[in-house]
Amino acid sequence: MRMNRITDPTLAAKVTTADRAAEHIRPGDTVGMSGFTGAGHPKAVPAALADRIDAAHTAGEDFRINLLTGASTGEEVDGALARVNGIAKRAPFVSDPDLRKQINAGEVEYTDTHLSHLAQQVWFGFHGNLDVAVVEVAAILPNGLLVPGSSVGNNKTWLDLADKVILEVNEWHPREYEGFHDVYYGTKLPPHRRPIEILDPLQRIGDPYLRVDPDKVVAVVHTNAPDRDNTFAAPDDASEAMADHLIDFLRHEVSAGRMPKSLLPLQSGVGNVANAVLAGLADSEFEHLTSYTEVIQDNLLRLLDSGRLDSISATSFSLTREVAEEFNRNIESYKGRILLRPQEMSNHPEIVRRLGVIAINGMVETDIYGHVNSTEINGSKMINGIGGSGDFARNAFLNFFVSPSTAKNGELSAIVPMVPHVDHTEHDVHVIVTEQGIADLRATAPNERAKRIIDKCAHPDFRDRLHDYHDRAYAQNTTARHAPHLLEEALSWHQRAATDGRM
Repeated sequence: MRMNRITDPTLAAKVTTADRAAEHIRPGDTVGMSGFTGAGHPKAVPAALADRIDAAHTAGEDFRINLLTGASTGEEVDGALARVNGIAKRAPFVSDPDLRKQINAGEVEYTDTHLSHLAQQVWFGFHGNLDVAVVEVAAILPNGLLVPGSSVGNNKTWLDLADKVILEVNEWHPREYEGFHDVYYGTKLPPHRRPIEILDPLQRIGDPYLRVDPDKVVAVVHTNAPDRDNTFAAPDDASEAMADHLIDFLRHEVSAGRMPKSLLPLQSGVGNVANAVLAGLADSEFEHLTSYTEVIQDNLLRLLDSGRLDSISATSFSLTREVAEEFNRNIESYKGRILLRPQEMSNHPEIVRRLGVIAINGMVETDIYGHVNSTEINGSKMINGIGGSGDFARNAFLNFFVSPSTAKNGELSAIVPMVPHVDHTEHDVHVIVTEQGIADLRATAPNERAKRIIDKCAHPDFRDRLHDYHDRAYAQNTTARHAPHLLEEALSWHQRAATDGRM
């Protein structure tokens, strides 16, 4: 039965164990592994590599690798390698708690990167030579073509550029994945680039398969293991309120004639608020929706099941175990309605702008002028990374940044005088949403933005203090009132949070 997944005789002859495959990875190698939001990452070789690294460290030898992926992976990759101190550098996104701890302790160098940028940066040589690719697929066809599984991510680039390739063929992925993918092989380096002519979210411009030079494949490994289990809390009052505010805003945009009744293609980042928005859309009057996004979460799939959503273009799934298993059982019913692309296409600025995507992403905090921090606590402590939010926000027709107005049982405010770290500048932020309300910042000057954000989005416990800060900053900066600050106290809220745990 296993060999039915590997029908190319040349690659079938290279089937081996994960332990033997991991021997092809050496200390100091730069390794590109598959995986995006815990989907489609290798399940066996990273664990075998972790055992080799642990043994080397026990013998007093230095053994660490530089690790590149699509986005976050799973316990079998980041977790296993972090626990044996096996990672020297990491890009472009993390979610594993052990690896996050090492990054914040200065033990791992982390390059936080826009997800649409990493593939081209590796092509440009910014990350040096790509020594090894470890890529999970669903099947290998008789002609050597590869059927991708639950994510595409940067796999095309890793297979193209790596000196050596290790393939994991995972039977947990349905064989029926064949036909779900659109892998574009027309990318060029400057000055030879061409337009990416995607005019509709479900338009195909590439191939349904990944390609690999069989001479570069040094090992093929069988696996049968699920993707990472993602969990989403049930929508609470705050997330449902934010969803209601956002959907009402979309109704207003339709009535103003700025978008059709079917809206424009939707993008939503990973998280409970985004899931709540998608659930709200399922109960709304909107029909024939489309999605051009990076991940397919539970409620996006349910929106497709409801008939409200016609199609989804993404690069990966990010599902709970129950929904993932349900999808695998019914995969044939989704063919022709879901398309998975490389992340350099799913997040491509040119396509996002052309299609007029509506982007919905989370944030840690925003300041009174609309600068958004989505990655760091108190300006220094990394949470996960910018992910794809910047790819979509800067190029979207309309973008929303969403967050509860407070955190830590009301001790911290998501609206602050000045953010200590900026991921999205005021120039790229259209609408701020909290459970308190919604602030439309389009075509506004900084002082207008400040009043709207404070009045509409700040929690009442912090609203007067924020107005007081802005009023005094404006009064005292008689020659600098465009976006006035009191530098001696602009970050005092964060200083109190760092020392006292409250703002």
